[in-house]
Amino acid sequence: MIPPVAAAMRRPAPRTKIQFREMEMRKLSVLTSVLALTAAGTAGANEGLQEIINDPTQWGIQTGDYANQRYSKLDQINAENVKDLQVAWTFSTGVLRGHEGSPLVIGDMMYVHTPFPNTVYALDLADEGKIKWRYEPKQDPDVIPVMCCDTVNRGVAYAEGKVFLHQADTTVVALNAETGAVEWSVKNGDPAKGETNTATVLPVKDKVIVGISGGEFGVQGHVTAYDIETGELEWRAYSVGTDDQLLVDPEKTTHLGEPIGVDSSIKTWEGDQWMIGGATTWGWYSYDPEADLIYYGTANPSTWNPAQRPGDNRWSMTVMARDPDDGMAKWFYQMTPHDEWDYDGVNEMILTDQEMDGEARKLLTHFDRNGFGYTLDRLTGELLVAEKFDPAVNWATEVNMDKDSDQFGRPQVVAEYSTEQNGEDVNSTGICPAALGSKDQQPAAYSPDTELFYVPTNHVCMDYEPFRVSYTAGQPYVGATLAMYPAPDSHGGMGNFIAWDNLKGEIKWSLPEQFSVWSGALATAGNVVFYGTLEGYLKAVDATTGDELFKFKTPSGIIGNVMTYEREGKQYVGILSGIGGWAGIGLAAGLTNPNDGLGAVGGYAALSDYTALGGQLTVFKLPD
Repeated sequence: MIPPVAAAMRRPAPRTKIQFREMEMRKLSVLTSVLALTAAGTAGANEGLQEIINDPTQWGIQTGDYANQRYSKLDQINAENVKDLQVAWTFSTGVLRGHEGSPLVIGDMMYVHTPFPNTVYALDLADEGKIKWRYEPKQDPDVIPVMCCDTVNRGVAYAEGKVFLHQADTTVVALNAETGAVEWSVKNGDPAKGETNTATVLPVKDKVIVGISGGEFGVQGHVTAYDIETGELEWRAYSVGTDDQLLVDPEKTTHLGEPIGVDSSIKTWEGDQWMIGGATTWGWYSYDPEADLIYYGTANPSTWNPAQRPGDNRWSMTVMARDPDDGMAKWFYQMTPHDEWDYDGVNEMILTDQEMDGEARKLLTHFDRNGFGYTLDRLTGELLVAEKFDPAVNWATEVNMDKDSDQFGRPQVVAEYSTEQNGEDVNSTGICPAALGSKDQQPAAYSPDTELFYVPTNHVCMDYEPFRVSYTAGQPYVGATLAMYPAPDSHGGMGNFIAWDNLKGEIKWSLPEQFSVWSGALATAGNVVFYGTLEGYLKAVDATTGDELFKFKTPSGIIGNVMTYEREGKQYVGILSGIGGWAGIGLAAGLTNPNDGLGAVGGYAALSDYTALGGQLTVFKLPD
């Protein structure tokens, strides 16, 4: 993904000599906790949040639960009465940039976040939503030009009486949930090097799991665990690098069932390119308490010019399974080796227990930017299904599923749409999907009632011209010019909302939308699925058939994620409005040049005819 400032930049000056990382950071990469918590302490930290997650009257985590299913057992609002929804109340955030993520509801308190400057509000639901406290971080505005794809933030997290916020400038703060006082604060990265943040964090057991952004600035992506109580760094695992940085056992960590071997990452890069190789971790995280593994994806390699980084560029574009206690990796699966299109692999990993071919399986389903929907065994990393979830996808014919082939698990690239084979300074046209993918970070939902996944998608293609680029710390390190437009020979729109069967790898139904669907979905026990549109509509559809049941135009385009909670016996549905993100960067940042935002400004220019800036939470209920 690309910061708006980088889209219009001139080609950089000749490359400076790459300096090795400080020794202190190398030491951090191999740190693990040497003091084991007691079994009771670990269980308590985990169980506290798990109890909140298990209570459908609350919304205790951004993804709905640890499995990222975004499913609610509440059914007061159902397919028969959802048409009667009305606005219960609203709240203005006071910020006019893209609003991703959602509020949390813990007991009587609702915690609402904003994009930069990342203000957090605690609203007392027992007192008509009165602002009990607000946290207003003082961040250097110089971080804004370094942020990719708008100044969004995907929300706060909660555990152990604390609200956790990962700010744009990479400061992680733990706020007292009752008072808003800062209990601890740590710096997770350095914006001067291009490291920023847009993601939420994941509390697991006694730790908070934290990612990093900055792949377009040549950073070295990593995931870090901090102690929930103190903020002390427990471990850090890099996405690319030496084995000690990766936190792997070369003989036990596997890829497609085989040990990854020594130096599995650096030997797939040329020279020291891995040190500025990207593979950041700005997406969503899930956790399986039974397997005791966290799951997440890594992003694009740097630069976007593939000719400058020969090899598979491991472990960019990879699903990772790690032990949350020490960060050690159990298995990897690289979806897009040697990425040539910016198909970041950071989208959410959704965990389900389903029967497949007559066998009970613990599955992980992932809808990748590259346009393939993957189903894997989450215990072993075995690849089970890989099929296109948008028929317009053309950069690859298929993912090879022949386990006896040396191409097993690899996408079969079409030469016409290979940006490297076509050469530097050559414009490859008609590539589908565009760099923002068949789906970006906007999270899908899963209903155990229908066993279907509900997926917001982008139906967008691109032209892509790579060029040689030099690295300077803290400066954009991109090396490509893009243009985006709707997929041809289709409904003419730029999005679809689909229902997906992850066992068969097929679309069950698809709803066309004029623009990309950039909102996170919500499925409920009422047989209803909610999602938002870039024009600003909150929509409700039948979970079984896809029939539209309700829509309401909110004040601004929706890139937030739908959530639900119950209070005093009444179910509520909430959504943040506020146009922005990569698709809405033109409106959010006031950009008009069609080439800005790597083509997104031109591709989504018509959005300005339907919506305008705004930052508002809208909460719905059934009539009394």
